[in-house]
Amino acid sequence: MDKVVATAAGAVADIGDGASVAVGGFGLSGVPTALIRALHARGSGGLHIVSNNCGALDTGLTVLLSAGRIARVTGSYIGSNKEFARRYLEGDLELELIPQGTLAERLRAGGAGIPAFYTPAGVGTAVADGGLPWRYDARGGVAVASPPKEVRAFDGVDHVLETAIRTDFALVRAAKGDRHGNLLFARSARNFNPLAAMAGRITVAEVEELVEPGAIDPDAVHVPGVFVQRVVALSPAEAADKRIERRTVREKAAGALDT
Repeated sequence: MDKVVATAAGAVADIGDGASVAVGGFGLSGVPTALIRALHARGSGGLHIVSNNCGALDTGLTVLLSAGRIARVTGSYIGSNKEFARRYLEGDLELELIPQGTLAERLRAGGAGIPAFYTPAGVGTAVADGGLPWRYDARGGVAVASPPKEVRAFDGVDHVLETAIRTDFALVRAAKGDRHGNLLFARSARNFNPLAAMAGRITVAEVEELVEPGAIDPDAVHVPGVFVQRVVALSPAEAADKRIERRTVREKAAGALDT
């Protein structure tokens, strides 16, 4: 039952070339940075990544992206990641861009054993009709486009059929985890992490605090250990390493006293 692995390198040692990997996080919140760095050091390439976005600034999945290790991304947000946009537009990687809620439900369905579901999101657009550019060629033309999806009416409303996502591996970051793999996420860092954890056939969790079984209130467990195969305890420095994408400081109001 003890699922603790001594190092991040050991936890990702069997993630080889061409593996599909679901990665938790949203922006810079709840990103499994230690596991991503270990995967980069391992040298795996041709990876198929499923994640809301593909890193930001110079951290998270941007580490793998900049090294040319990612072949395909299933996600919902490019954002301000210029390296992501450049590689996509120049045809260096394939991108399946889908609505954010659909991505979340496809991951959850994969973990729940539901092969597909219908949703109204995307009906009447290229999401359902096909034609979204998945990969560009070197001249800026569309080399690979998304196929059309089945559309069916329920109660007079059209819905598009979306398939579940299952990946070979999943990498997530939790605030607390016990030796049995039960995980608790802190506030907004919960984001896509539980969904990614459910979708992976082998799920690896880096935890800021490793506790003994029973230390997490069962009612507070966000992901039960049945979904988690490996747990890595972060060092204090790694646990405290939390980047801020856009720091905003409010100016002090005129006449306000210093506190």
